[in-house]
Amino acid sequence: MTSLPSKLQEQLSDCRQEHLLKFWDVLSADEQKFFALQLSSIDFELFLRLREQKASASDKLIAPCDVVQLDDAFQSKGVASIQNGELGVLTVAGGQGTRLGWSGPKGTFPATPVTGKSLFQIIAEQIVFASKKYSVVIPWYIMTSNENDEATRSFLLDNNCFGLKRTDIFIFTQNEIPAVDAEGNMLLATKNSVAMNPDGHGGVVSALKQSGGLEEMSIRGIKHLSYVQVDNPLANVIDPDFIGLHLSDKSSQEASSKCVPKITPEERVGVFCNVAGNIEVVEYIDLPADKANQVHADGELLYGAGSIAVHLFAVDFLHRIADDLPWHLAHKKVQHVHAETGDLVSPPEPNAYKFEKFVFDVLPMAKSSLVVATKREDEFAPIKNATGQDSRTTSHQLQQARALRWLCERGVDVEEGAKVEISPLSGMSAKDLDASVLPTSIASDEVVVI
Repeated sequence: MTSLPSKLQEQLSDCRQEHLLKFWDVLSADEQKFFALQLSSIDFELFLRLREQKASASDKLIAPCDVVQLDDAFQSKGVASIQNGELGVLTVAGGQGTRLGWSGPKGTFPATPVTGKSLFQIIAEQIVFASKKYSVVIPWYIMTSNENDEATRSFLLDNNCFGLKRTDIFIFTQNEIPAVDAEGNMLLATKNSVAMNPDGHGGVVSALKQSGGLEEMSIRGIKHLSYVQVDNPLANVIDPDFIGLHLSDKSSQEASSKCVPKITPEERVGVFCNVAGNIEVVEYIDLPADKANQVHADGELLYGAGSIAVHLFAVDFLHRIADDLPWHLAHKKVQHVHAETGDLVSPPEPNAYKFEKFVFDVLPMAKSSLVVATKREDEFAPIKNATGQDSRTTSHQLQQARALRWLCERGVDVEEGAKVEISPLSGMSAKDLDASVLPTSIASDEVVVI
């Protein structure tokens, strides 16, 4: 290949992006072919629309939202829905483990305190347990990225999908969009590739539609999706109490979300709020400081309904709004090739804008939506950082603390210092452990896996 196809040349010209071809003539035939293929995958019409988008602060009226407590009042509804084959699990797993010092998809990161089970395995085993408990097939939908798709597929296959049938796992990739500088110019990642970025966790909805995932769900009879991100090993993926609340109204909810009390006003989690009459998640950086610090008479934060990225979505609802999620601008540092010299530039400060979608932006689109408060110590132990808060160390402590509580609730005498891990294959609640043979006691120097 010696010249770019005329259609692509026209598209670059219409978008004023001819600078991308600065190094075309020095590329090999294979490099030109790769570059042309990448350029042909870019949605230039969407790019033109997004390039005109500007970041703007919201001036909407923000108030605390109503929250209901998680209980088992509607558990029978949740159990019936699961047994009827109406539930699927949706996991967003497009990230790499770079921030954790891990080479590979984040979902392959060893996350449990004794056996080192991966984040993927924890979710898969919850699905296996629930499938056996309720005698039903529960399909698993996994969104990957172009960067980690192949490695994710290989990891699951190499581990026999952790007991799930390969035909019950639907893997699809999220879309990518070019990053731009302050003038709206695309950046080159190399001399023969554009700097692209994934379109955010909110891209899961449109990617599900484009991949055929939503259609596949409808064929299976899936009516509700349990949404979790891959990095929280305490997330209760299939919770009949939560599903029952989701279905509690006559028409049920189109979207339901779990929250936990924020520890401090500064904690880096979004907050469920009532924004102009709709339930929305307001990012911690966007919540005004005077509101973030407000407290009830009992000292609890007024704006304390922290999001743990656990939701239930009606599949029909996702069909309806798949193409409607708004885009957001993020000012980020993007490594790129200098458009004139060809040298690699690693900027010390944010130099570009990335376009992304947030999954919680579906909430204000729902005709009915519910926010449910759950116990933080039982359902939130994220692994986001290599050290400090929300690291593997803090997550291990929280996972072990929950395991000890569950065993104590079942009458097991556990001495201080014992190291315990409960497999998802044994259950996702203390009550589930009644089906297991439990020790009467665990000594301080013992390491036990249930």
